[in-house]
Amino acid sequence: MIEHRPFAALGSAERDWLKAKLHFAFGGMGNPDHRAIGPLRVWNDDEFAPGSGFPLHPHRDVEIVTYVREGAVTHEDSLGNRGRVEAGDVQVMSTGSGIRHAEFNAEAVPLRLFQIWLDPREPGGVPRWASRRFPASERGGRFTVLASGAQADAGALPINAEARVLGATLKTGERLAQALAPGRRGYLVTTGPIRLNSLELGARDGAAIDGIPRLDVLARGGAELVLVELL
Repeated sequence: MIEHRPFAALGSAERDWLKAKLHFAFGGMGNPDHRAIGPLRVWNDDEFAPGSGFPLHPHRDVEIVTYVREGAVTHEDSLGNRGRVEAGDVQVMSTGSGIRHAEFNAEAVPLRLFQIWLDPREPGGVPRWASRRFPASERGGRFTVLASGAQADAGALPINAEARVLGATLKTGERLAQALAPGRRGYLVTTGPIRLNSLELGARDGAAIDGIPRLDVLARGGAELVLVELL
C-alpha cells in the first residue's frame, strides 16, 4: 500500500520567520490523519527567513536528521560543535541523554530543509553530532544511503535508530527502481513531480509505504527524493 500525502493536505506551523509544513502530526500540530510510522514521527519541510533561527534549546532521546535543500544551516551545540551545513549536505544529531543546540540561517537567502525525527533504538547514551557532504553526482539516478542505523551501510552517517535515510537526484525522464525487503515500511518525499509505481506525486508531496516490495520512480521533472526505510 502507498498512502499519498499531498503537500496541500499537510499541516502547517508558522512564525514570523519560519514556514513549516508537517508530514506527520506531532505535539498537537499537523494533520491528525498523518500518524507516525513506527519510529518515524516527524518530517518537517521548513523554510527559514534570512538571519533567523532557533536559539539554544534542549532535546533528548531522539535522532534528528537534517537534509539541506537550499541555502545553509549553521549549527551550534552544548558539546562545542559548530558547523555550517550547505545544500547537498546532511547532518545528524543523536541527542542521547541530553543536548542543547541552536540552528540558524546566517545567510542572506532563505534556508530550505527537511528535518526528520526518529525514536532511538534505545534511550540514553552519549549525545553526538556529525555532518557530511553528499554531492549530487553520488545520488544521480540512484539512491545513496545518507544516514543509517545498520552497520552494513559503510560511509553513511550513523544513527541510533532502526532506519536508514536514502537520497536520490533525478533528471526529467529518468527512472529509478528500489527494492524493499518484505514487510518493510517507509516514507518518501519528492521535491519535484514524479510517478511512484502507479501514483502521481507533485512537488513536496509525501508517500507512506507499507509492504511494497519495489518502488519504481519516473521523474516528470527534476527532483530530489528522500526516503526513510524502516528496518
